[in-house]
Amino acid sequence: MRTVSVDTRLPSTATGRRSDSTRDADEAKGSGPEHALATYPGADGDEPSDAGLIEASLTSPERFAGVFDRHADEIHAYAGRRLGPEHADDVTAETFLVAFRKRHRYDTSRPDARPWLYGIAANLISGHRRSEVRRLRALARAPHDAGERGSHEEERGAERASAAALRPALAAALARLSAAERDLLLLVAWADLSYEEAAEALKIPIGTVRSRLHRVRTKLRRHLDLPEENV
Repeated sequence: MRTVSVDTRLPSTATGRRSDSTRDADEAKGSGPEHALATYPGADGDEPSDAGLIEASLTSPERFAGVFDRHADEIHAYAGRRLGPEHADDVTAETFLVAFRKRHRYDTSRPDARPWLYGIAANLISGHRRSEVRRLRALARAPHDAGERGSHEEERGAERASAAALRPALAAALARLSAAERDLLLLVAWADLSYEEAAEALKIPIGTVRSRLHRVRTKLRRHLDLPEENV
């Protein structure tokens, strides 16, 4: 597991007193039985949902570490894939720091925090757009087997070799997309979010997700010269 450190202690200004944000969170969260069942483990001892941990962290900040433990590795992998390893640690740490600071705003009717965390990460990655495009263009210029050096040729099947050959063309195609298009496509393709989760992450309507993805696939087919079923 990654060892990125995130300080989940309350800011010193909030120590010893109940913050405005905590009061707001207490007012916003429900208190009925449906809410409790949706966010906290049942009597059978199941693990709490992400929403349960986030809600518990409003009064016990250390509980937020459970959200970090569950999702830090995949957020780190996503940031690294988009920006390279030199930015992955910073984006991951900042994602969970922002999430911790804004946890009182989290909609606890949503048990899975992945879309929320990916949305924060995508917003932070937006501050590195030029770095991302430069990285993609560099990958597009690189030999198709640059990342395979040292591996034995017999270990590479035809399918793997074909995928490696496509990599520079795909990097070039991704670099040509707009930032919004790239965010959506990669949340679905690399983060494996559903359309509904991607809409939640990016705070856009589900209809926008569908129409934007259709346009993106059309662009990729044109850039990669692939039939529709291969996109």
